[in-house]
Amino acid sequence: MALSSTVIAGINLASMLLSIPVIAAGIWLATQADNSCVKLLQWPVIAIGILILLVGLAGFMGAFWRLPSLLIFYLVAMLLMILVLAGLVVFIFAVTGGGSGRSAPNRVYREYRLEDYSGWLSRRVDGSEKWARIRACLSSTAICAELNQTYSLPQDFFYASLNPLQSGCCKPPTECGYTFVNPIYWINPISSRADSDCAQWSNDPAELCYSCDSCKAGLAANLSGEWRRADIILLFALAALIFVYSASCYVFRAAKTDKLFSHILTTRTSLARSPKMESSQAIPTHPQ
Repeated sequence: MALSSTVIAGINLASMLLSIPVIAAGIWLATQADNSCVKLLQWPVIAIGILILLVGLAGFMGAFWRLPSLLIFYLVAMLLMILVLAGLVVFIFAVTGGGSGRSAPNRVYREYRLEDYSGWLSRRVDGSEKWARIRACLSSTAICAELNQTYSLPQDFFYASLNPLQSGCCKPPTECGYTFVNPIYWINPISSRADSDCAQWSNDPAELCYSCDSCKAGLAANLSGEWRRADIILLFALAALIFVYSASCYVFRAAKTDKLFSHILTTRTSLARSPKMESSQAIPTHPQ
């Protein structure tokens, strides 16, 4: 039983360590400019990682000090954490599908449309009240100013690999027919297309295309890419956690089975000795 307790403690320690990549994925998302503006996924991921850490700690303490109640709590709570993490992994995969961007003529960068993304994600970035807050946050970052410092010639800019946020928020859509002056300054064509984004563009560095639907789509595309990368980390952590949990259940059950067999063997030995002792006590002694 001592060996089993040590093994269970080691396995539960591994469960605690597996919370680190989950928490790290949440912290990484929180450091991204777009996620810090939207604040959708990073805090649930961090919270789940902390709960896995606490549950693993409870199991480690239960095994180290041989407290069956804590071990049972660990087994039940960790199963719930695995189910929650699995649900989150599937959910992220479902809401980030599609929306790889559309090609534009004579451009390397791609352009984005909000209807190409899942309804759930689109609703999270759309809406006047939500977007007003997100827009103010995005415009305070340096994502567009960096373009102005990097590209000065139109051909360099047109053949640049812009990220979705830069493509959607920092320039007018290609179909609007604006003339390039620099990455954040464009000359309005005489006859603009009917697309509403064409009228939303402004050369004011604080405005640009932050009010455009293409900016909302670029944000959705950027979130999808970052969430997918975080989802890969969560998937590997989930697979490892399932393996560790299965090993913990096996060792715990084996320890309980060994204890039961030991108890049965002790009982049988006691019963086997009892008749012999009674028979030896029943033999009379004769004085010589």
